[in-house]
Amino acid sequence: MAEVTYYGADWCVDCRRSKAQMIELGVAFEEKNVEQVAEFAKEAESISGRKNIPVIVFADGEFLVEPSNPDLESALAKRNLIG
Repeated sequence: MAEVTYYGADWCVDCRRSKAQMIELGVAFEEKNVEQVAEFAKEAESISGRKNIPVIVFADGEFLVEPSNPDLESALAKRNLIG
């Protein structure tokens, strides 16, 4: 399993922001596009209990839904994932 799994869609502003932030910070992540694969949308909803995206899941089982940039950076730094 990847250290970070990102569930999102290209049309989603918050998804694009979180994805761009992870790329900028040098974080490796597995991307699961919920728009292209219906099963990924079901996975994201089962993880978070909500339909909101992005859902960002960490290897330790914790996850964030629609995180702010500071919250996402803090979660990544806590896990020493920033490149």
